[in-house]
Amino acid sequence: MASAPSSATGARRKMPTAIKILVAGGFGAGKTTLVGAVSETEPLRTEEVLTDRGVGVDDLDGVETKRTTTVAMDFGRITFGDEFVLYLFGTPGQERFWFMWDEVALGALGAVVLADTRRLADCFPAIDYFERRGTPFIVAVNCFDGAQKYEAGEVKQALQIGKDIPVLLCDAREKESSKEVLITLVQHAMRMRAAR
Repeated sequence: MASAPSSATGARRKMPTAIKILVAGGFGAGKTTLVGAVSETEPLRTEEVLTDRGVGVDDLDGVETKRTTTVAMDFGRITFGDEFVLYLFGTPGQERFWFMWDEVALGALGAVVLADTRRLADCFPAIDYFERRGTPFIVAVNCFDGAQKYEAGEVKQALQIGKDIPVLLCDAREKESSKEVLITLVQHAMRMRAAR
């Protein structure tokens, strides 16, 4: 449906264009935090407390203070005037929840792969997933307090991703930093579409 009534007189207004973006990455990389930092509404979160059922399943090395985990997805929204609505879907990071990714990824403009340099290998499954699907993606390195700092070029080299894939440093807790990540993704996705 392209339009809806806007007044009692029957005038119709154009519905905003919906843009879907995924936020993926390893367990504890900050996906829920990023979605919450930029969403204009209280984000939908499906976080549950980590329990003893995750012992031997969930690797907490490097994220020992983590107490909750996303079990389905996070969902947030950003509206740009009357023209666009950006929907953010944060995916679960643990392998046991990856079966949901195909459904969540359907129709996405692109994806942010959030990386944690303390556990860099944890973002490889997300990178592989989006490369296989041909989904435009960028890598955003969430710079955690106390973690060793690396330049974006060093992370790109460690991940062995294409030179055309943007890698940037961010703080998922900060709205402006997270907005810059989303802007970079949209620009990258638009360039990829134009090149096709």
